[in-house]
Amino acid sequence: MKPLMKKSLAVLTLSTMMTTGAAYASTDNVQPIKALTPVTIQAAMSTITINLNGESLTENGYQSPNAAEPMLPLRAVAEKLGYTLTWNQETLSVDLNKGPLFTTVKTGEDRYGINKMITTLGTAPDLSDNKMYVPASFVSKVLNESVTVQGNSVSITSVTLTEQQKKVQATGVITAIRTEGKYSSVQIQGIGTEGLVLNVGDETLYQMLDGTKLSLSDLHVGLTVVAEHSLAATLSLPPQTPTSKITVLDPARQADLLGTAGQIEEVRSSEDGKTSILIKGTKLSDSSQSEIVLQLTDETSIINKNGESVEKAQLVKGAQVVGFYGPAMTRSLPPMGKAWKVVVDLKEEQAEAAPQM
Repeated sequence: MKPLMKKSLAVLTLSTMMTTGAAYASTDNVQPIKALTPVTIQAAMSTITINLNGESLTENGYQSPNAAEPMLPLRAVAEKLGYTLTWNQETLSVDLNKGPLFTTVKTGEDRYGINKMITTLGTAPDLSDNKMYVPASFVSKVLNESVTVQGNSVSITSVTLTEQQKKVQATGVITAIRTEGKYSSVQIQGIGTEGLVLNVGDETLYQMLDGTKLSLSDLHVGLTVVAEHSLAATLSLPPQTPTSKITVLDPARQADLLGTAGQIEEVRSSEDGKTSILIKGTKLSDSSQSEIVLQLTDETSIINKNGESVEKAQLVKGAQVVGFYGPAMTRSLPPMGKAWKVVVDLKEEQAEAAPQM
């Protein structure tokens, strides 16, 4: 073998030995490479302490990360405020009741019932460890108590009882009476979302202006009443308030009265000087009419929604009114009847422009 070839083989052999040895040495010293995984840091829920009327509750609330407001234990708070709670297993809901005040809370639904009316708070109730938790705003906006959130503590000051002792009066015409189950209410000053809902209970007194005692069953739509109620009211539409007394201002009641709320489409005058109005709108009961012609008589009471007398000249085409009439009507289309009372939704500009009679 030629010297040059021998030298080349020797270099190649040495190079191979060095590479092989380095490989074995590297294998002995190399540590397994750990895969890089994202590190997730879960923020813990904060414990919320609760102070109610200066007393610390033994049960705490909580606040989840990024939550808008703390969650409070419903039973612990509501019972301390004097509410009676009834758990409904089928619907996973809770009924709260205190006198004429009542509300319903259902697990997982941001729909809070206030005396059969619905409101939302942006946060649904939560059921955890067999306890119902509600957002702090439930106590302030539904139960009408004063709530202050500071850091990891919530302070609740009961204003319901003190506010209920402050009575105010409201006058208006009854447009609806609801007696569903154990909850009853009387609506005045409007229909639908307008007016005021008077929540009544066993403690509510009913009477005529002369002091004659009445019951809830003696009331009917169309009666003008003055209600003594709490200064506190819900934020629902219409607002609702506990009511302690309802006094009927009409000298007499009218059985089986019907009502239609809507707009005057036509004002008619007969040759003998009698006036009638055509109302189209919403009937206040199943027996009422959505379209009715009402004849005005000398006995017809014409008032505004606060029970104040107004002139007949306010009954013009386009005016919003509620007409009350008896069950006796003609068989014509639309039917005709005699107006017992007409309530005019009188605007301020109308009142200023009203002709003086």
